[in-house]
Amino acid sequence: MDAGGAHPGHPFGTFFVAAHSAQGPRLGLPQMIQSRPQFGYVGALLVWVFALATYVGFNGFCEVIGGQILQATVGLPSVPAGVAVAVVAVLVAITGYRLIHRAQRWLTAALLATFFAVTVAVVAAVPVPAEQLAPSGFAAVPFLAQFGASTGYQLSWAIYVSDYSRYLPADIGNRSSFWWTYTGAFLGSWWPMSLGAWGVIATGLPDPIAAMIQAGNSVVPGLGLITVLISLLGLMTITALNFYGGSLTLISIIVTLRSLRPTRRLRVSALAVLLVTNVGLALLTGADLVASFSVFLTWLLYVLTPWTSINLVDFYAVRHGRYSVREIFNPAGIYGRASWRGLVSYAIGFAAMVPFFSVSSYAGPAARALGGADIAVFVGLLVSGACYWLACRSLDLQREHQILAHIDAELEIARHD
Repeated sequence: MDAGGAHPGHPFGTFFVAAHSAQGPRLGLPQMIQSRPQFGYVGALLVWVFALATYVGFNGFCEVIGGQILQATVGLPSVPAGVAVAVVAVLVAITGYRLIHRAQRWLTAALLATFFAVTVAVVAAVPVPAEQLAPSGFAAVPFLAQFGASTGYQLSWAIYVSDYSRYLPADIGNRSSFWWTYTGAFLGSWWPMSLGAWGVIATGLPDPIAAMIQAGNSVVPGLGLITVLISLLGLMTITALNFYGGSLTLISIIVTLRSLRPTRRLRVSALAVLLVTNVGLALLTGADLVASFSVFLTWLLYVLTPWTSINLVDFYAVRHGRYSVREIFNPAGIYGRASWRGLVSYAIGFAAMVPFFSVSSYAGPAARALGGADIAVFVGLLVSGACYWLACRSLDLQREHQILAHIDAELEIARHD
């Protein structure tokens, strides 16, 4: 049985998300800002652009899926319903981060209770045909394709995982941050994905929304409908968070290139730009957007793989978590405007992946030689990480630590004056 979230790519991708999470308590910074020591003050824009594309792409999918849920549950036309989902999410994002956190806190409890009830009910009372559970042999190409898609989905959370963990105490420890994040991130997506796959297989309906409604309602009248509607509320809070994070990323890109005073008006303008972009994307692609979700995730995996490797190697193997927050925000600071070590390592790592790409629009020569199997992620992780580690052999860490100690001493003096 193909259980979606139960694919091995899921725990693999979650590993990197949890590893990034441990950076939050140490630095107290948003995830993308932490890329400046590896890529430079301006060079980090490379990964910020990819992060912005991730926000836009995921919200496009969320808008379409939200519209489909409202169409299936209350009969609203899917396109205007999807636009309404996006507008409500933007209004929540305008209200601010605290409202998003508050809504997610309450929805977490509601989702846990609802999903526990529907899981017990559906798994116990809605049988899966025996032939779906029988082993069907191993096929490398589709396995690796889904491995990449599930890894890419999980890795997409890495761009803002420390936006949450940075509120933890600085002495929380890497291990605690890692395992709490890993457990939550894994179960939070694996559980509903696997439940949706179970419903599709058990009911024979190709639409997971309709399958979940039918499966739940067949056990307890209204259970499937309630589950889907509460899931919609969760989807809307994630959409709001993506709008919020995307607007800050867009503003950060602009402020990095030109002096600009952050204001509420600027944030609302950035949200408006993202809303128009998302609505336009959803209207242009419609249902094809959902059909191409795995392709989007694969390309997302391609562009994020070198970054995650470089960022983690720097944190755990090169600088061992020792950075200057003050210098990270200094364009003329010790990390430079553009760091050749990170940028060259990224370019080499990404170039090494290209021959192994295997998507509908392109198959590299190495992938064709492997019968279409896609192992680009493994190549990218190894090559980009190794290149960065070797490039940092020439980095004078002793001098950097002396500078950091001097900067920290200045901050302590200023704090007590």
